[in-house]
Amino acid sequence: MNNSVGNAARLLWAGLRMLLVLTVVTGIIYPLVVTGIAQGLFNDKANGSIVKVEGKEVGSELIGQSWDLPKKNPDDENEVAQPDPKWFQPRPSNSGYNPLATGSNQLGASDAKLTTMVGDTKKAVAAFNGVPESEVPKDAVTGSASAIDPHISPEYAEIQVKRVAKANGLSEQQVAKLVEDHTEGRTAGFLGEPHVNVLKLNLALMDLAAH
Repeated sequence: MNNSVGNAARLLWAGLRMLLVLTVVTGIIYPLVVTGIAQGLFNDKANGSIVKVEGKEVGSELIGQSWDLPKKNPDDENEVAQPDPKWFQPRPSNSGYNPLATGSNQLGASDAKLTTMVGDTKKAVAAFNGVPESEVPKDAVTGSASAIDPHISPEYAEIQVKRVAKANGLSEQQVAKLVEDHTEGRTAGFLGEPHVNVLKLNLALMDLAAH
């Protein structure tokens, strides 16, 4: 009986020591090492790729945001914000670019509601940018799986050039050059598609228009 109790006590103490060691290693040492490496070598990415202008945070390279005109009545929750013609517009977002409410609208490709919504959006995008509906790319009328994609296709950026240039008093050549300069290729040369980060493009546009 005494031997059984003694063995059980030794096993229990060994288990507690192992729990303590693993807690210290995996719960304290490992997180501190990983955090230290991330902050030392990848400080910008580790802190959310926040973009600052004159010391003020204006957004993140990883999260899309709206570029709308100020509401006429800020207290009216039913008022629909209108896109600002001065800025390049991002992909549609069913979550309002809220990083706490990511996800698609879960509508299938054959869903009548989705078909109608895409058709209406295509007409609106074409009219807003003064182009035929046939020139409106698919990312201009469909949201991403996360609903907060910060990128658009070069094709979507290109159909916005004329409108953006006119609204900012710039030449189309100047704005087209901005799009070209901010078009990023496929990751590692073969992953994904060429894309343009809307925040970085609009900040460059803001700087160009100011000068």
